[in-house]
Amino acid sequence: MTVYALAHLRDRSPHPDIVEYLERIQATLDPYHARFVIHGAPVEVVEGTWPGSVVLIEFPDVVRAREWYASPAYQDILPLRTDHIEGDVVLLEGVGPDYDPVERAAKLRAADAGYSAEV
Repeated sequence: MTVYALAHLRDRSPHPDIVEYLERIQATLDPYHARFVIHGAPVEVVEGTWPGSVVLIEFPDVVRAREWYASPAYQDILPLRTDHIEGDVVLLEGVGPDYDPVERAAKLRAADAGYSAEV
């Protein structure tokens, strides 16, 4: 299952280390067959607030995503970013092509019904 590394980056400060990080990150992703899907594109907020920017990287699976993040190559460049940009990074598993939100709703209803019966 496809996995995404999502970064919500805030309070960016221009710094030469960020440029070096950008120059080096793709080489850390290549061995894990990962690619940028979104990288700092403008954010159009239609609900709530969203300070900062978004980065989304696609991996073939969670194993490769975790291996990339823990890899010596990525850990070596990580401080170039974290020393100058505040943010959060999470790994998220995608849904398959047959995902149906109606099925999810049915499971939630069934779970809620079981809870309500116990109360």
